[in-house]
Amino acid sequence: MVGIDPYGLFVNINNTLYVANRQSGLILVWPQGSVNPNQTFSGGLSTPYSLYSTLSGDIYVDNGASNNQLDKWPFNTNSSVNVMTINSECYNIFVDMSNTIYCSMTFYHQIGKKWLNDNGTTLTAAAGVAGAAGSSANYLYYPIGIYVDVNFNLYVGDCGNDRIQVFSLGQMTATTTVGNGAPGTITLNCPNSIIFDANGYIYITDNYNHRLIGSGPFGFRCLFGCTEVAGSAPSQLYYPRTLSFDSYGNLFVTDQANYRIQKFILASNSCSKCFKIELSDYIIEHI
Repeated sequence: MVGIDPYGLFVNINNTLYVANRQSGLILVWPQGSVNPNQTFSGGLSTPYSLYSTLSGDIYVDNGASNNQLDKWPFNTNSSVNVMTINSECYNIFVDMSNTIYCSMTFYHQIGKKWLNDNGTTLTAAAGVAGAAGSSANYLYYPIGIYVDVNFNLYVGDCGNDRIQVFSLGQMTATTTVGNGAPGTITLNCPNSIIFDANGYIYITDNYNHRLIGSGPFGFRCLFGCTEVAGSAPSQLYYPRTLSFDSYGNLFVTDQANYRIQKFILASNSCSKCFKIELSDYIIEHI
């Protein structure tokens, strides 16, 4: 697709694909099965990095580059409102089951959060020390990907420290679960997006290694881009960023430096007891 600079994407429960196009400052929307977007959102966005769509259909979008805010488009409306004042671009957004929104303020080295039922726009710290990078258990260094599980554990892709940190509910000190400082897992180089599947396995975009990582019954392994050589061939990635599953188990990845979205299609003969993602189980298609 010409003219798209994708960083963030999200696939909702209706398999509608939302993409944050930094180049145009637009959010592009593809309904399930469509090859062209049928809707766009703008409203003063400046190089949006991330977005998130809730079960109610509300869309949350990063607007931090110039405007220092995280915006909300309520369902079936054409205008946005500021829901949280932020100190840096939100490189990733997540809304948990308690209706709390999280923003990874990457260049502020902190994760901010706010309960969405609160009408104010002031955030509170969820992880990291404001404006300070570090490698100890209570610090982050260019945090990017975020994911909150059903037990409200916060997972953070700590890019500058090459690790995945997990913060238990209410805690500001983390445990390293993957990467640097977690022996027996896998080596990472600037992990970005983090996502879990229905079986509780984790998937990570290993950004500087240009590959996709996954866990399974036998531990961690590379799933795609395993040569670690950046490129534009169908078998390669070039700075992969954000991940999202659709309702069928297909996996979407923003392949940023190739200016494309890659879709990995789950094969119908996948074995539920086998390692979930095998390269042979997927084909690649450009959107």
